[in-house]
Amino acid sequence: MRTVKTVSVGILAASAIFFAISAPARAAERPNIVFVIADDLGYGDLGCFGQKKFATPNLDRLAREGMRMTRMYSGNAVCAPSRCVLMTGLHPGHAFIRDNREHKPEGQYPIPPETVTLAERLKMLGYTNGGFGKWGLGFPGSTGEPLKQGFDRFFGYNCQAVAHNFYPTYLWNNDQKQPLRNPAFSAHQKLKPEDDRNDPKTYARFIGPDYAPDLIAEQALAFVDANKDRPFFLFYPTTVPHLALQVPDDSLAEYVGKFEEEPYDGSRGYLPHKTPRAAYAAEVTRMDREIGKLMKRVAELGLDEKTIFIFTSDNGPLYDKLGGTDCDFFNSNGGLRGRKGSLFEGGVRVPCIVRWPGKIKPGTESERRVGFEDWTPTILAMLGESPPQGLDGISFWPTLQGQTQSERPFLYREFPSYGGQVAVWLGNYKATRQNLGSIGATGAAAKKKRTAGSTALQLYDLSTDPTESKNIAGEHPEVVKEIEAIIRREHVPSQVFPLPALDIATK
Repeated sequence: MRTVKTVSVGILAASAIFFAISAPARAAERPNIVFVIADDLGYGDLGCFGQKKFATPNLDRLAREGMRMTRMYSGNAVCAPSRCVLMTGLHPGHAFIRDNREHKPEGQYPIPPETVTLAERLKMLGYTNGGFGKWGLGFPGSTGEPLKQGFDRFFGYNCQAVAHNFYPTYLWNNDQKQPLRNPAFSAHQKLKPEDDRNDPKTYARFIGPDYAPDLIAEQALAFVDANKDRPFFLFYPTTVPHLALQVPDDSLAEYVGKFEEEPYDGSRGYLPHKTPRAAYAAEVTRMDREIGKLMKRVAELGLDEKTIFIFTSDNGPLYDKLGGTDCDFFNSNGGLRGRKGSLFEGGVRVPCIVRWPGKIKPGTESERRVGFEDWTPTILAMLGESPPQGLDGISFWPTLQGQTQSERPFLYREFPSYGGQVAVWLGNYKATRQNLGSIGATGAAAKKKRTAGSTALQLYDLSTDPTESKNIAGEHPEVVKEIEAIIRREHVPSQVFPLPALDIATK
């Protein structure tokens, strides 16, 4: 695979020496950055983005005090590749991690040592960096673990699979395991035939005394306290509301009885729950509560006006009542087509809020199309720094300041799983191709996949068809030709994460 590097190691080392000299003098001028990224939270899962059935008062206040970005696109359709785009400023056709891939016994396939992350760039500018939540970009001891990728402090889950249980037996405290008091149990099990699904005691074995999101939130607050006198980057990739459905009783009580419920027995993956709708609502509201505590602490320390708050999600919501969720009931994807794992709008269009008192006008909204690769140049621009060469991202700092900014030339996404997909946004148009993963493969299974659905490019006009319901590719051959050229140009084949149809087309 051709690894796309943002800067050479030599340039990075020279830059580090320069910034080691200049950063202390400017440190007091730098704003703090709090970047919260939810896990599988849909476009419609916040009150300020239309949610009516559960409450997110703190995030709604954040929106009133800042800007809502209504056309933010996550880095990809699932966890790890989305985070890689965020951390590197490279779109999925260039980024190293392009899919979830577990490394046994714990962790995910690692980003290589030459990767330059957002955290490393901020460290060169004098920032102290802390990560709190779910990592997913390199197993313990690998080149991708957070302490080797620019973070000074880490607390949470290294592995996405371990993070399926909100009551794990340990969390990572920097590079050491911190034991918890929870009993060991699998996050993937069903009720037994003899279990009474209507008895709350049946579900007692799926909880423990130490709720990981609460412990992670406590450490994030402690990080703010410890670094209140110097610029910090607080990266907070919470595991909420990813499955399994688990939430403490004090939060669950707020929603029990509010919705018509059917106990979930675990037959659709993950842990059973007596009141799955209430559990989902309670998880999001509890997450909002912890973000509110963080906002309050920043204010108490007198840091409000020098702290940038960013909130978004890593991809769209779950589908088909997986793990007991009911995203149709909550309209979690905001009426858009697609869910997590899909490059249709509902899989990658995510809520986003940015607040910086005195710099971003309160109660504003932007419909400009932006993506996770844009965060690195945008954050650097907010700090008064020029964007690095070699990135796919484009700064939208002018938009955040209320200035008129030209539309992004195009946005590119590819994803080798869920059949293999690619998507391009160009002006009002959105194009997708599906079922790309099996092209070029051989055997009966590959033939079956090829005949399961068309790989032809589908074209939609999002200005008149936001739900991507009418394919107009046949009416606009010139647009199709332009988008196909973008796909050929932007896809760099990966030996680690192949996408056969696109790999063949670019040879």
